[in-house]
Amino acid sequence: MEGQTGGEQPVVVALRPMTAVEYGQWKATSVDGYARDLVRAGGGSPAQVRDRAQALFDELMPDGRETSGSWLLRVLDAAGADVGVLWLGPNPQRPGVVHVFEIEIELAHRGRGLGRAAMRAAEDLVRAAGLSEISLNVFGFNAPARNLYDALGYRVVSTAMTKSLEAAP
Repeated sequence: MEGQTGGEQPVVVALRPMTAVEYGQWKATSVDGYARDLVRAGGGSPAQVRDRAQALFDELMPDGRETSGSWLLRVLDAAGADVGVLWLGPNPQRPGVVHVFEIEIELAHRGRGLGRAAMRAAEDLVRAAGLSEISLNVFGFNAPARNLYDALGYRVVSTAMTKSLEAAP
């Protein structure tokens, strides 16, 4: 799949299913990464959110790599190098809608249009499966991701906001 970066040649990626070994490695890092993001977003202490992240993962992936309706994919650049991960699955609240649970391009490969190309490849995959809508959530602190999704035509459906209050003197 192709993406564009500032008038340059199209960025091409391929998607391939995760192997069993890759799945095992990814699961641990994915749960930990989500827990860190929850803490950063103000979702609680590391211990609290780690358990919450693990429970959510187990709920969304009850059959692991074989969970029906889920795609666990590696993102490959034009040379075939593994540069990231993409997890798509059924939106738990909206039947018939595919949800992007995770897209992560490795730090060393960011800023080259690979995330954009991976999202376009995901859209093609969803269309080929006969579905017509993709949803996703993005943390407010993740401005690069928010900018990418805006540029790709995703629209904000709702915004959750919070404010931490200092104890009264």
